[in-house]
Amino acid sequence: MNITLRQIQAFKTVAEFGSFTRAAERLKVAQPALSLSIRELERELNLRLFDRTTRRVELTDAGREFLQSADKLLADLDRAIRDARDLSERKRGRIVVAAPPLLAAMIVPAAIAEYNAAFPGIDVGLIDARNDQILDRLRAGEVDLAIGTFDERADGIRREVLAQDAFSLFCAPSSPLARKRRIRWTDLNDQKLIMLTRDSSIRLLTERTLAQAGHDAGKPLYEVSQMTTAVMLTEAGIGVTVLPAYAWSFARGRDVVSRPMADPVVTRDIHLIQPEGRSLSPAAEGFARTLRKHTRAAVAKIVPR
Repeated sequence: MNITLRQIQAFKTVAEFGSFTRAAERLKVAQPALSLSIRELERELNLRLFDRTTRRVELTDAGREFLQSADKLLADLDRAIRDARDLSERKRGRIVVAAPPLLAAMIVPAAIAEYNAAFPGIDVGLIDARNDQILDRLRAGEVDLAIGTFDERADGIRREVLAQDAFSLFCAPSSPLARKRRIRWTDLNDQKLIMLTRDSSIRLLTERTLAQAGHDAGKPLYEVSQMTTAVMLTEAGIGVTVLPAYAWSFARGRDVVSRPMADPVVTRDIHLIQPEGRSLSPAAEGFARTLRKHTRAAVAKIVPR
């Protein structure tokens, strides 16, 4: 079947005016062209839609029934076009962003607040989770975009470097290390270490760097899954911990000192990621721009250069 939108609009207009002449004037087309459109529509439907007399054009019973369907079709199409325009102009829609817990707390709320002020019709959802969970949900289509420090070998994603963080030492002010401006990895040889659990890339990178510095970390004093817990144990004077410098966004409110690690300086890229081969919606593209700005600004205030 080869029925066009132009034919349906022509049929509806003729039905509304009961006249080919007046309908042609409304549609700004020649009357013969309008009559041809109706004849082609009737031929495609194998129905007679109008009874034509010398004085008036009237709908047949089949024409009246088809008009109901045509009205619904045009209304649905108009609604679909309005919805598409709303999405394009970011008047409505939903975005889901994900980040590891500390980055989610440090960066995303301010980005959401700014974006919601500009586009109140867009609902922004937030998931704070481990990196592996974020990647799984991103690939499954449950998340539109995410920020974090993700394994370079992770596949199925597109990534963009937003900023770079560096490892820092966190300790209580009473610690002898608090008097140093920079901490060498060899300075940790006789320290009681608080580390993240082994499912954390931070833990693996810390152990690798300690080994290169000739230090066998062995079993740390405590193993915790959250950076906030490591900071709180440090504040209590129980030990010291090595974390990304952006952990200072939480630790600055505690009785804790942070010093950059050196010899070597260990850095990691903070990425903005999205599913590979899938375009972002206009709303998600707009939020990504806001997220870039807030990530770079936040990290620049914290990470030493």
